[in-house]
This record gives sequence, C-alpha cells and structure tokens, in this order.
Amino acid sequence: MASPSRHRAEAARWLTASQVLATLHRRPGITRAAMAAELQLTSGFAAEITARLRELRLLTETPAPARGRGRPTTVLRPHPDGPVVLAVDLRQEDWRHAVATVDGQVHEVRQHSHRTREPATVLAAVRHSVEATRKRYGARLRAVSLAVAGTIHDGHLVQAATLGWRSVDLTTITAGTDLPLLLGNDATLAGVAEARTGAAVAAGTALHLIVGVGIGGTLTIAGVPVTGAHGAAGEYGHLPFGDREQCCPCGARGCWDLDVDGRGLARHLGEPPPADPRRYAGQVLDRSVVDPRARQAVRAVAASLGSGIAGLANIHDPDLITLGGLGPALRHAAADAFDTAYTDGLMALHRARPPSVVDAAHGDEGSLRGAAIVGLDHLTGQSALAEWVRTLATPPGDAAPTVSG
Repeated sequence: MASPSRHRAEAARWLTASQVLATLHRRPGITRAAMAAELQLTSGFAAEITARLRELRLLTETPAPARGRGRPTTVLRPHPDGPVVLAVDLRQEDWRHAVATVDGQVHEVRQHSHRTREPATVLAAVRHSVEATRKRYGARLRAVSLAVAGTIHDGHLVQAATLGWRSVDLTTITAGTDLPLLLGNDATLAGVAEARTGAAVAAGTALHLIVGVGIGGTLTIAGVPVTGAHGAAGEYGHLPFGDREQCCPCGARGCWDLDVDGRGLARHLGEPPPADPRRYAGQVLDRSVVDPRARQAVRAVAASLGSGIAGLANIHDPDLITLGGLGPALRHAAADAFDTAYTDGLMALHRARPPSVVDAAHGDEGSLRGAAIVGLDHLTGQSALAEWVRTLATPPGDAAPTVSG
C-alpha cells in the first residue's frame, strides 16, 4: 500500500501537469524555460513534468531557436496523438464545429446551414457530426462543448428567442456516448474567449457584448464569467432600452435586441423585418456608404448601441469593454453618433475616465473559441487527465488521425 506522502507527491505532480497544460493553452508555443519561470518551477522539475507529459501523449517538445548564450530550451506543442475536444457553435442561421487541441488552437472548422430550424432536425445534424468525429478520432475525443444562442439550465435550452426554441433537451447530442457535454451561452463563451485569449486578457473586470441577432454578452472577472443563479445572466438584449411599441419574441416589450440589429435598421428604413437580421444588417451597412437613408438608419442604431453600452458601464464598472459580432461595423460606420451617445450616457464618475470600448480580437469566431476554452478547461483538469491515462492503458483500436489545420 502506498504511503500518504507518496499519494501527496503524486497529487502534486498531477496538479503541476494540469498547470503546465493550462499555461500552454493560454500561451501557445511557450518554451519550457518560460513555462518554468511562470509557474516558478526548477528547470529539473520542469524537465521531469514535460517528460511525463510526452510519455502520456499530451505534448511534444521541439528545439527552440537559439537566442544568446543561455542554456538551450524547447518549445511545447500538443502531441499529434493527444486528446482533443469538439467545439460547436449553434447560431440562428447555421452552426459550426471544430476540433481543439490542448494549446487552444482550433482545427478543421466546418460550417453548415440549417435546412430547417426544427430542433430535432438541427440536433440530429449536430449529433451526426459528433458521431463522425468520434469515429475519426476514437478515444482521443474527450468532450463536446456547445455554444448556443439561448438560456441554458440543467442540460436544456430553456429559451432561444432567435431560434424560436423553448424547453429543448440538448443532451441528445451525445446520448449513448460516454462523452461529457459542456454547455454555454454563445455570448458568454465569446466573452470568455476575449478575457482569456483575446482583447481583454489584461483586464481584471471586462464586459463583452456581441451584436448578431440581438445583443448579448457577459461580465468576466479574472477570466471567469458571472452567469447568475440560473446561468441566465448577460441577457442584455432584453433590457428595456428599446422602443416600447415593439414586442420581442421573448414576450417582453421594448427590448434593446430589436433596436441594435438588422430589425432595428429595417424599422428605421420602413422595411419589413428581415428573415436573417445578421445578413440584412451587413447589406444596409454596405448601402450606407452611398445611400443617405441607410446612413441615417445606421446612425440611429449606432446611437442606441452606444447609449445602452453606457448604461451597462454604469452598472458594471468594467476596466474594458469588448465589442464583437456586427458591433464594430455599426460603431465605426457612425463613430460620432456612437461616441456621443456613449459619452452622454455615462455617469460623471465614469465620464472623466470612460472604460475603453475596443473591437473583439476573435471576431466571428468568439463563441466557437470560447466553447473550445471550456472544453479544454475540462480536458486539462486533474480528473480528466487521470481518465486519459486510463484510456492509454487500454488496448488500442483503429489509429486516429493527426490533427491538421
């Protein structure tokens, strides 16, 4: 029987291994020397840990370019036969999926349009991709992480106004497999991506907003989203910042959602509500370069966006605000209207030093990358690493492929 001290030493090694992989995820391509310095490890212990991770097919090391006289080091990279997660981003008009490796990089990104928005049909298509990925990667696939435009609770999509879904069981995606299913709101996960690997890395408290079909977002503190008691925090689009005459699909009146996307633009132009507000908004933005009416509609929507963001800055007091989706295009197309509304809406306390509003670094891939981050957080946890080791001890099946971009 192993002694308690031996168990403690083994637990410490697993904790350090998890920290090494988390560092690689945060800083892809980091050298072993830089990793050791960041985690305050001796060079000998760092070499021991990385050797163990190589043996467990979690990472590889390649010689780093020589720089000066110092001792040569290595670059840490994912093992070509190592574990992966499948990240999925389910949106109003389409869905995407990608394979993510332990350094946080996404590969094999695929996009599919919905043939119908009927939940069973959409989820069956996603499940087919899960099964195909499992067949391709075998036991290397360790989890599925799904971002969806809606409110999630206990494995169910409670409400997705943009999809027209209510009370949908999402666990059917992985039913019958042993794969963990990790679920998150798309805007929340996009905010996680910005806070962890994007434009808000240096911000302790960051507010992320994404404009697509409506507007959503999240507040992150030290990279962790504030999700609320039931996971429904960040439904900013349903704040009553909009026209009280307009009824939202969520059931409320005056939702900000209806003012800051393609539906708001259509209303200002006297045109019918678009079937695809995201695409329609892009078309109006293009028209606004030469069409004065389109330009005025964009100014009105940009002003509503800036005013609402000011209100959220007053509420949350963030260090930084990141803006994704269609938000940057709307803002830059009518910068004076946005800036005036934003400044006018700030409390005097914030107006002297307003939180900067910057474009999101991950652009349209924010939700997908956020889903990958959550999946990799699971993958690099101590219990998941121990399960991976047990998998390596089982007889190998068919060879799984090496990930390629």
